[in-house]
Amino acid sequence: MTLPLIFQYVVIEPLIFGRKIFRRIYGPKYENGEWKGRKNREVEEMSKGENIVKWIKGQRISWLGHLERMEEDRMPKKIFTQVLEGTRRRGRPRKRWKEEVGRDLQVLGVRRWRELVADRKKWKDIVRQAKAHTRL
Repeated sequence: MTLPLIFQYVVIEPLIFGRKIFRRIYGPKYENGEWKGRKNREVEEMSKGENIVKWIKGQRISWLGHLERMEEDRMPKKIFTQVLEGTRRRGRPRKRWKEEVGRDLQVLGVRRWRELVADRKKWKDIVRQAKAHTRL
């Protein structure tokens, strides 16, 4: 593999992917009575140069804290804690949201996360660590 191809796959492709995702998240802007797409520079300024994968993983951990603090009768909490019955399809098992978030917390070195969720300041620090962590 030549150096330009390596540069293309390692640097350029992730940047394009990140821009596409952030462009979807922020959506178009309404200006002078018409909708316009955002320019790359605007997307970069809004995302503050943040890595999209780290941002998504941080948001996932943040949502986990929100779910855990949620009242038991709320629908998202019921879905999160529900145990499904039945069998899975043949082949490699699909990744589950709970397992992926648990793995991210393991990489961060967070233990007893259910206890830490109650303290919002500590949980916010964990989310910040997740967004800054290099191995996530």
